[in-house]
Amino acid sequence: MQPAKDTLAWMYEKMVTSRRFENAIEKIYMEGKTPVFNMADGPIPGEMHLSDGQEPVAVGVCAHLNPEDVVTATHRPHHQAIAKGVDLKKMAAEIFGKATGLSGGRGGHMHIFDADVNFACSGIIAQGMGPAAGAALSRKMQGKPGVAVSFIGEGAANQGAFHEALNLAAVWKLPMVVVVEDNAWGISVAKEASTAIQRNSDRAAAYGIPGHYIPGNDPLKIYEVAGEAIGRARRGEGPSLIEVETYRLAGHFMGDAEGYRPEGEKDALFEKDPIPTMRAKLLADGSFTEAELDALEANAQAAVDEAISFARESADPKPEDALTAVFA
Repeated sequence: MQPAKDTLAWMYEKMVTSRRFENAIEKIYMEGKTPVFNMADGPIPGEMHLSDGQEPVAVGVCAHLNPEDVVTATHRPHHQAIAKGVDLKKMAAEIFGKATGLSGGRGGHMHIFDADVNFACSGIIAQGMGPAAGAALSRKMQGKPGVAVSFIGEGAANQGAFHEALNLAAVWKLPMVVVVEDNAWGISVAKEASTAIQRNSDRAAAYGIPGHYIPGNDPLKIYEVAGEAIGRARRGEGPSLIEVETYRLAGHFMGDAEGYRPEGEKDALFEKDPIPTMRAKLLADGSFTEAELDALEANAQAAVDEAISFARESADPKPEDALTAVFA
């Protein structure tokens, strides 16, 4: 199932937007954190997890989604949030801890929440599985349209929440799709050192549902397989499990020395960077001209520049608002 040209344009632009956005965040994040690194310093305090290299997973899946569809994501959420349509300016402000952020600056980058497009994420491993199953159940019970997609990392497939939620989704034939982003590293632990099975997609057989494995971080193949799984969910045929081989071009978090990576691994991954790879493919097959892709990249950069300016210029939260939106 080859995407239409407008869909291909959307996919490429969102991938570039995500990369340019994170490039900007990475640079700003280090302000005030040198020469001695302290994650509490600078305009963006706290941890920061970048999704450079994993952009194909987000666009390949989210190209099939509508605003009423629900997405739950991980602590590495920017590419998925951008692909789902989260307001880029408000997300940037949230990352900066500003009052104009999605949650008034209370959540930060690991707790992005946008009710307008049904997107949420969490810093707790596999935490999104239960809420995604619940969202899917609510839609089925109420006869409402929409599917739920839960993005998780390969390490999260070893958590109890993964198995419990997937089991119930299969029993109740919920409109749910679970997407495992396999970047080979659970923080600093290699997949083969923590997971007894080579491919988490094979675990789908234990629940009587389809399991798909997609090698090569290919956005077009992801689009094809995700379309099948999401279509199955919309038809009321139950959940699917997809595992995608993807690449984490950055460390687990900003400041990660990455001493655990084998020598030469990152250099090899950068040679497979999915954005220049997709650009070359779109040019080679005649789908786009250089000028068309340049225009998409310019649009992406403009959106990022606007979002970063909005965040920098936004006001900090008022101290007296610290106890609002807090459960007593």
